[in-house]
Amino acid sequence: MTTPPPWNGPNPPQQPSGWDKATPPPMPPPPGWDAQTPPPMPPPMPQQAPPMPPDGMYGTPAMPGMSGMQPMLQLPAETLVTIGDIICTQTEVITPSGRRPIGQVTWSFTDMSRTTRSIPTWAIVCAVVFFFVCFLGLLFLLAKEDRTEGSVQIVVQGPGLLHQLQVPVYSVMQVQDYSARIGYARSLTAAAYGM
Repeated sequence: MTTPPPWNGPNPPQQPSGWDKATPPPMPPPPGWDAQTPPPMPPPMPQQAPPMPPDGMYGTPAMPGMSGMQPMLQLPAETLVTIGDIICTQTEVITPSGRRPIGQVTWSFTDMSRTTRSIPTWAIVCAVVFFFVCFLGLLFLLAKEDRTEGSVQIVVQGPGLLHQLQVPVYSVMQVQDYSARIGYARSLTAAAYGM
């Protein structure tokens, strides 16, 4: 730690008495505040119920002759797996197309994605730049990048139910995740079918 140069001005700055250089001087208390009593608390705000939105604003529209809102469709409490807009519980499958007992449905999974491996653009640029410095820049051409594009198709069907879902994927891990979710849904169907 260095010390500041000596003061060369006409009036040297004054330091408070009892002040050492390691700690700053204490701040005086605000006017009207005693160190023994805590500051006063603001008065509590009155509690009011939030205003109700007009009929039909949230949830489903209100039915004629009824006042207030209709309840929205809520997720079942025992949701075990979701696949896009498909919800599986221990006893049923819920889709936008309808509901069916899980033991009565069949699952189909089709991987329509493709993965390509190529040299990334940054590796080509680095190889060209470092080629003139030394030939080690050519090692950048060994870098490879996997790129996945496409989608997976999921179909759930049962008596009176057919729901198809096509989900875009951007990595191999997403494809494996959807495949594992379908595998789990199939195991739920097999367990319910055996009951």
